[in-house]
Amino acid sequence: MVQTGEKLVSTASERYLLIYMIVVLVIITGLVILFFVVFQRRKNKLLLEQLEQQRAFEAEIVQAQTEAQEQTLKNIGWELHDNVGQLLSFANMQLSILKMQADASMRDKFKDTTEALSNGLKEVRALSKTLNNDVILNIGFEKSITNELDRLKRMKFSSATLDCTGEKVAFKDKKHEIIIFRILQEFMSNSVKYSGATHLNIQLDYNATHILITAKDDGKGFDMAVVEKGSGLINMKSRAELLGATLQLRSQPNAGVTLELNYPLKAVTI
Repeated sequence: MVQTGEKLVSTASERYLLIYMIVVLVIITGLVILFFVVFQRRKNKLLLEQLEQQRAFEAEIVQAQTEAQEQTLKNIGWELHDNVGQLLSFANMQLSILKMQADASMRDKFKDTTEALSNGLKEVRALSKTLNNDVILNIGFEKSITNELDRLKRMKFSSATLDCTGEKVAFKDKKHEIIIFRILQEFMSNSVKYSGATHLNIQLDYNATHILITAKDDGKGFDMAVVEKGSGLINMKSRAELLGATLQLRSQPNAGVTLELNYPLKAVTI
């Protein structure tokens, strides 16, 4: 009986010891899991913070580049209007004086030169306005696009039109108008230089939550795999991202180019 009792006590002790070891093992395992979870959360938090810092840094770079470009364009606009414009005006005036002093048989020979000089002066003044952001803000976003389209139509296109749908809504920040106008201006400039297009159209679709801007030409198009690597598209996308907008460019050979920019109507500080 004594041996049986001792065996029972020994078995109970071993059972308690086993339970104790299991409990300790569970606690240790739980602590390890908790430590891993906490460590992983802190790691993810640090990675997110680094990513946000990187995004903020890139946004600051794009903003600085944009502001520098705008100031450069404004200076060029001033130079064109104040200096080049004045020189052309003086040359036109002098030519008019010579025309009046010339014999009647010679005056017709001045006609083409005078018209060419007058048209050149008109184009210089029109270009200077599109380069000055103060002028763009003063006359408005749509009017600025119309003026640029009219200028390009005189230079290149058979038709260059602006279509607006929906009830007009204001941009959340006036600076956004400038940046989007520059994106469209780069698109139009590329159409002039590379597309061989004869028709250009820009559509503004105003909605309660966003503004959808679509620009199209009927040019020769290109391979998207090539243009994705180009600095022009990267520059346009960087400017769009600065506003919280999305930009897509679609094209294929002999099918023209389409740009779509979706600008959300929410506050974005830049």
